[in-house]
Amino acid sequence: MCSFGGNPGFGTLNDVVAKTFSLFEQLSTLVSGVLPADLGDEARKNVKTALHSACERLDLVTLEEFEVQQAVLQRTREKVERLEREVAALEAQITRD
Repeated sequence: MCSFGGNPGFGTLNDVVAKTFSLFEQLSTLVSGVLPADLGDEARKNVKTALHSACERLDLVTLEEFEVQQAVLQRTREKVERLEREVAALEAQITRD
């Protein structure tokens, strides 16, 4: 798999996605940890809703959407590779004739 953004420092796109999900899990844990113990369930629910809403505004995709697009990309890459082989074979045939 290619490196994210052509920059090997980012790792693969799967690495970036995994790190992003890990970051959100850590953020959720951190927010839960700093809330007072006596904070009511309704207030905790409101904080969780606000955090979820903020994440939605980040224009992220769900893991399911990501996996679907990853599969589409893989099929497209395979098709391009097959077509490249066919073009090379046709070019070789033309030069032989």
